[in-house]
Amino acid sequence: MRMDGRNVWKLVGLAGVVGVAATGALAARAERKRRAYTPDEVRSQLHARFAQATAAADLPRVDLIEVKPTLRERVSGLFRRVRRQGGN
Repeated sequence: MRMDGRNVWKLVGLAGVVGVAATGALAARAERKRRAYTPDEVRSQLHARFAQATAAADLPRVDLIEVKPTLRERVSGLFRRVRRQGGN
C-alpha cells in the first residue's frame, strides 16, 4: 500500500479509534473494580486514609521562606489602622 496523504490520515484516525476504545476498556475495568467493594471495605479504607492524613499532619512543619504580605493585604491593613485611629 502506498503511503499518500489519504492513507496517513486513515492511519491517524484508526489510531485514535483504538486509543478511545482502550481508554474505555480501562475505565470500565476500573469501574468494575471500584464497584466490587462492600460498604464495610470502603469504610475501612476511608478510615485508613484518614489515619494516614492525620498522622502526616502531626509532623512538624518547617517554613523555609518568610512570606511577605501581598499588596492587597498591606493596603487593607493600612485601611484598618486608619479606621481605628479615626474612630478614637
